[in-house]
Amino acid sequence: MKNKKIYYIIVPFIILVIWAFFSNLKLISPLFLSTPQTVFLEIIGLFSSGAILPDILFTLYRTLLGFIIACLIGIPLGLIMGYSNKIYYSLEFIVEFFRSIPATALFPLFLLFFGIGNQSKIALTAWAAGLVLIINSMYGVHLGKELRIKSAKTMRISGFLLFQKIIFPEALPQIFSGMRIAISLSLVIVVVTEMFIGTKFGLGHRIIDAQLVYRISEMYATIFITGVLGFLINKGFIFAEKRIVHWKGK
Repeated sequence: MKNKKIYYIIVPFIILVIWAFFSNLKLISPLFLSTPQTVFLEIIGLFSSGAILPDILFTLYRTLLGFIIACLIGIPLGLIMGYSNKIYYSLEFIVEFFRSIPATALFPLFLLFFGIGNQSKIALTAWAAGLVLIINSMYGVHLGKELRIKSAKTMRISGFLLFQKIIFPEALPQIFSGMRIAISLSLVIVVVTEMFIGTKFGLGHRIIDAQLVYRISEMYATIFITGVLGFLINKGFIFAEKRIVHWKGK
């Protein structure tokens, strides 16, 4: 545990030293790489002025809404597919087919149906995250410990009670793993769509806007803020998983 905390500090420190070395000595042009101190000051400026707050809020709104829609559709559908072989074989080809298509390749299709507003960003996010949740929820049911299920059937537990007491709790660790992947993917999709689909606010919009007019320090600062946001969201899910799925691995 102590070693893990040390690596948390050492590795970023090494990256920071290398970054400072190349940027301060101008071994890489300032047009491409800002110094750490310049980026740090830019981050302070963005927060002190409040300029970055609408971008963070809009990105979070799109990410969370797309993720929630994905959960409401993907988890129940995945559980049903895992529980019923008939439904699984009926939908397997469709799910696997669309899973093989990168979400970014569907940009034009979602723009056609939903326009350039929030709807297309949220819909594409829900689509990409939903596929992850369907697969993880389905395999969560498949990977459930057969011994416990057989024991429950021996005690004449069946139907909804079997699903509620045995199958769903067995699938929950896999579902949570899928949720962690899905929320991270949701943030990625939202930021990318904000770059290329018309919007006024959003971290992706600020990144691409800064790059186009060569505000390089602002671009790096916004990328850093986006990374920290994703890191905090992921850590939040790990924290929740440890407390909700406390029986994982037992």
